[in-house]
Amino acid sequence: MVQVVRETWELSGRRVKDHTLYTGVLGTAYLLFKAYQATNNSNDLKLCSQIIEACDSASADSSRVTFICGRAGVCALGAVTAKHAGDERLLNYYLTQFKQIRLPTDLPYELLYGRAGYLWACSFLNRHTGGETISARRMRAVVDEIIMGGRRMAQKGCPLMYEWHGKKYWGAAHGVAGIMHVLMDMQLKQDEIEDVKSTLRYMIMNRFPSGNYPSSQGSNSDRLVHWCHGAPGVALTFVKAAEVFGDQEFVQAAIDAGEVVWSRGLLKRVGICHGISGNTYVFLSLYRLTGDQKYLHRAKAFLCFLYDRGQRLISEGKMHGGDRPYSLFEGIGGMAHLFLDAVDPSQAKFPAYEL
Repeated sequence: MVQVVRETWELSGRRVKDHTLYTGVLGTAYLLFKAYQATNNSNDLKLCSQIIEACDSASADSSRVTFICGRAGVCALGAVTAKHAGDERLLNYYLTQFKQIRLPTDLPYELLYGRAGYLWACSFLNRHTGGETISARRMRAVVDEIIMGGRRMAQKGCPLMYEWHGKKYWGAAHGVAGIMHVLMDMQLKQDEIEDVKSTLRYMIMNRFPSGNYPSSQGSNSDRLVHWCHGAPGVALTFVKAAEVFGDQEFVQAAIDAGEVVWSRGLLKRVGICHGISGNTYVFLSLYRLTGDQKYLHRAKAFLCFLYDRGQRLISEGKMHGGDRPYSLFEGIGGMAHLFLDAVDPSQAKFPAYEL
């Protein structure tokens, strides 16, 4: 973690070039907040606050509105950090800033840049600062837009479908899995619940024979086993469905997707978006869901690989360090977050995806 802070914050002269959680310095702040939660070290919280303050200035004119890639992430994490620090003035400032965010009419629906990503920020705020910090009415308006948009693109057997840049993606980052994951944290009407369930069943019925999932509708390429595209992100969504609905079919779907990750998920990158760290969270989630020690052992196997060989294989050129090698989603920032989560595996949650 010290290396991540040094490379992303200190060596930059504490200037913000990228304010996002995904590849920018807000991801370092999120990592520091995780460290504070794990150790109760107030210095981590203080540095986290300083970084968020710089991100606040850098993102003031940003048109992006999501938690992972936009202004909502800065304001939401800022508010939560201020609450933990007992700073009422700063808490109110960030909440005011968050409530001033307006969603463009042409906003997509997905997690990284769209309505689902804004909704996730609302849920994060409510979880950490109080149930109705962001009103149910405000969130309901966004849910309505997501449901209506999905129904407009519905196809036979799949009542909710979405496009991003002309493709009907299935995965967590840009597709149906990520949108369903966020919707399952909302207060849904009965017909909406049935649409979510039926959409998930459609995905199960149309997965590859291998058990992996297409990156997009109609794709025949059974290649990607990432959080962003493929079985890992979908597995986390099925874990969520099993927790929310209690249906055994979703438990089994999560387990089946986990088998794909176990057999094919030891990738040549370390990050959480498309690397080993992200895939390890699948086993931690399955452990939380089932209590089966097998998944804890599998998580530890992937963790040990990262700990024993990750940095060495990167330095030898046998693994890719990521395009932003110290970031939360693409680099060792995510690996550091995973190691902190390993302190208490039963409480481990994929960053900015599992609440």
